[in-house]
Amino acid sequence: MTPQDTFSIVALTKEAYARFPEAVRKPVIGLTGNHSDIDVTLRDAYHKQIVEAGGVPLIIPPVNDIDVVGTTLDSLDGLILTGGGDYDPRWCGEEASPKLGTVNAVRDPAELLITQLAYNRNVPMLGICRGMQTLAMALGGHVAQDISERRNKKESNMCTILRHSQEEDRPVKTHSVALHPGSTLYNIYGQTDIAVNSFHHQCVDNPGKRFRCVAKAPDGVIEAMESTEYRPIMGVQWHPEWLGKDGLPIFQWLVEQAAIFMKAKSLHADMPTLDTHCDTPMFFHQGVDFISRDPRILVDLHKMTDGRQDATFMVCYLPQPKEGRTFEESVHFPIASPRQYADFIFDEIGKIVQRAPQYVALARNESDILRNKREGKKSIILGIENGLALRDTYSDSPLTAEEQEQCLHNLQHFADRGIAYMTLCHNGDNDICDAASRSNNTNGGVSPFGERVIHEMNRLGIMADLSHGGEKSFYDAIDISSKPIVCSHSNCRALCDHQRNLTDDQLRALARTGGVAHTTLYGGFLKKEGEATILDAIAHLEHAIDIMGIEHVGIGTDFDGDGGVTGMSDASDMIQFTMHLLRKRYSDDDIRLIWGGNWLRVMRINKLTN
Repeated sequence: MTPQDTFSIVALTKEAYARFPEAVRKPVIGLTGNHSDIDVTLRDAYHKQIVEAGGVPLIIPPVNDIDVVGTTLDSLDGLILTGGGDYDPRWCGEEASPKLGTVNAVRDPAELLITQLAYNRNVPMLGICRGMQTLAMALGGHVAQDISERRNKKESNMCTILRHSQEEDRPVKTHSVALHPGSTLYNIYGQTDIAVNSFHHQCVDNPGKRFRCVAKAPDGVIEAMESTEYRPIMGVQWHPEWLGKDGLPIFQWLVEQAAIFMKAKSLHADMPTLDTHCDTPMFFHQGVDFISRDPRILVDLHKMTDGRQDATFMVCYLPQPKEGRTFEESVHFPIASPRQYADFIFDEIGKIVQRAPQYVALARNESDILRNKREGKKSIILGIENGLALRDTYSDSPLTAEEQEQCLHNLQHFADRGIAYMTLCHNGDNDICDAASRSNNTNGGVSPFGERVIHEMNRLGIMADLSHGGEKSFYDAIDISSKPIVCSHSNCRALCDHQRNLTDDQLRALARTGGVAHTTLYGGFLKKEGEATILDAIAHLEHAIDIMGIEHVGIGTDFDGDGGVTGMSDASDMIQFTMHLLRKRYSDDDIRLIWGGNWLRVMRINKLTN
């Protein structure tokens, strides 16, 4: 090395340090490495395309260790599952076909693991050739050991047989692919047919429920698939890394999605994210485990962590007994007293907190939520769904004067336990007010006793929730309450004509009085026909914003109470909602308001003494 070489290196280093404070962080894209003998390798075309697309490549060795893989994913904004040899068919319970090629016992389990964990953590993914097969193998699809053995051959044009393992050089395009209009790939290329290269003999013959086929070769072989859940996940069967500028748009798409994920993670790290309504506690006495990942419930500690959710309002749900039924029969649990049932549910929540105090804590107010977030804990805030909980005993008879006083005393009891809000009724009228559903117009809106309850809630700092209240009850509550009321899980009737949804006039009344209406994920409140998706939820949110303004909206999922839609099916999907908002160019401040800022404002106002 000459002195001139040394001087050049020093000068280069000084230049790099001089630019460092102004450097813009780029999305980090992980690339799964191949394993051969004692080497971990990767074709240089992959990392060159990532750099050209604006990302930072990071090669990931095939390590089958959940802690190592989890820590690796913490540093990634996107993931590329790269090409390579055949998958061992034993991963899907099949014996080897004579046409099976070379398998890789080191690579298979490591890549299946990282794919499953990346999916749980919402990492944008691109699968290339074998990588597309990895997506299918890891997430519920099926891979044929050879193209000739694929399922559903009757859907293919068997008169046209293509050579999918070409002998031509890697950049040479050897067959065409038809792209489905409206697919991500179609939007990327703006055309229905493109030419690609091809180096495979295994293929995805069933994408599974999480993916849909979006491109096929002329002989019917699936050439691309994308998420059915509106996630940024795509698989292509060809090798765009070798196609130069023609392949670059796919890498640019991934880097763009990774940048959105990177931004969403930053926002979630900085702001409190609140779901204002879940019914998960109703399952706690059935042996479900909130601390572990439990497939029987939609909200648990692991799912909240994967979705980067900080707080959930867990309500004690009490169904309004139908005529002729006892309370015990309605809750399917041997407790006859509504108040005792609510205490039982809150005790069960307390046991969860006692089991894992390093991970989860109760919160009563905004300060508790923010402190728990700083300490790395998830917050559980208590609520009641149905003012029936105030009764010591249940009967169809109206409350006596003595019973009314006891109910108000019980409201103080629940305030002491830390409830943040109470939904005044559920489906069916109660002593407090008439409901939106199954109402007999028993009270003509809010009853005189209900007026006393609302005044006492104002005094105690408990928010009045009118999500299930009838329209007359809603307007009565607004007139009675000295504090803003809330609708913790209600949608827009203008988009879905259901009695549980709010009219535009109700939304305006909420906004005028400082309240909030939180979009919920129950499909029947999102659309009248067909399966609801996350896009429908966003449409309701945006309609509420148009009517009320950004300062009066939020999210109340109703998870474990029939809430959950495609694209936002449980708490692990919460950050996906943020990513959709970012794609729609919502500002950081707007997203903070939606994810909790508006609700916390109303909490603060309600906590103020009269």
